Amino acid sequence: MSWRGGDLDRFLDARHARLVGIAVNLLRSLGWQLELEVTYSSFGERGSIDILAWWPPGRIALVVEIKSELVSVEATLRKLDEKVRLTIESIAENRFGERPRAVARLLILPDTTTERRRVSRADHVLAAGLPVRGTALRRWLRHPIEPIRGILFLADTNAGGGRSR
Repeated sequence: MSWRGGDLDRFLDARHARLVGIAVNLLRSLGWQLELEVTYSSFGERGSIDILAWWPPGRIALVVEIKSELVSVEATLRKLDEKVRLTIESIAENRFGERPRAVARLLILPDTTTERRRVSRADHVLAAGLPVRGTALRRWLRHPIEPIRGILFLADTNAGGGRSR
């Protein structure tokens, strides 16, 4: 698929970057410590964690995967599981100096009708892998106690494209 040369890649990357920025602001305002684009390579498994968050009072690590669009549910869940497993084994301790008591997982998507429809169509799978949503998830982010698995929709509108007076 092509669209205006490299413009499509730049558009998707810009949306991803906006969502990362919004998530960073949200998590920091709630007291989380953050590391961004945490890379790993372990026995052939390679990648990066968009946001690795740490809640010191409970020694809870939070692996945040941000998608500008949900294309493959299976690939997203598989890669997120890999990142959580490696965070438990070593990544969190290497980054924050302590072994986590628990590791939670969070998928962040843009709050659009299209992404909500995609989640709804795959909810038979997503509800099993990432069941916590909405108010319960936002409450947990303010006071995490145990690990959760959830999806958070974040609005990323008016990123310089809207008109103002």
